[in-house]
Amino acid sequence: MTISHHPDIASLMCCSAGAQPEVFAAVISSHLAVCPACRAEVARMQQLGVALFESLPVAQMAADAPVAAMRAAEADGDAAGSTALAATAGEVPYPLVHLLGARLDDLAWKPVAAGIEIFAVPLSESAAGDLRLYRIAPGAALPEHGHDGQELTLVLRGRYTDALGTFGPGDVADLDDTVTHLS
Repeated sequence: MTISHHPDIASLMCCSAGAQPEVFAAVISSHLAVCPACRAEVARMQQLGVALFESLPVAQMAADAPVAAMRAAEADGDAAGSTALAATAGEVPYPLVHLLGARLDDLAWKPVAAGIEIFAVPLSESAAGDLRLYRIAPGAALPEHGHDGQELTLVLRGRYTDALGTFGPGDVADLDDTVTHLS
């Protein structure tokens, strides 16, 4: 898979810091599962963060502090980072398999317009925003639209072309409210 379009550096920094909303974290982690270049960039950012953190003066912490519990889990080998990252299971990036299964065609797609189907990915009750998959038939196009805030699009299968370029599997369009898509 050749990936030409990557998330903005600010999106990768938020990922590295663990500061993304659930919706964006799902997209970025799915991209990271298939993009070695972005995984390496996030690893560099994490190393920098660790170095900065270690340069801080030592402060007393309660034994039940969240960081202490996390460090204890890491020592036991229970931390999420201790397992090897598999890129995909079937067509679906590994971080989404527990929500979608391994095959996109097995989802309960809902028609929304001629040649356009949608699947709403279930998220936690506290999640802000929507995570949707679109299945767009060849020759069909989304209507002209803009964005309220940030939008991340990850191509899982197929490709599309717009004013920003051609996007194929693994590519990310990291857009904000200044972008309008013309049909």
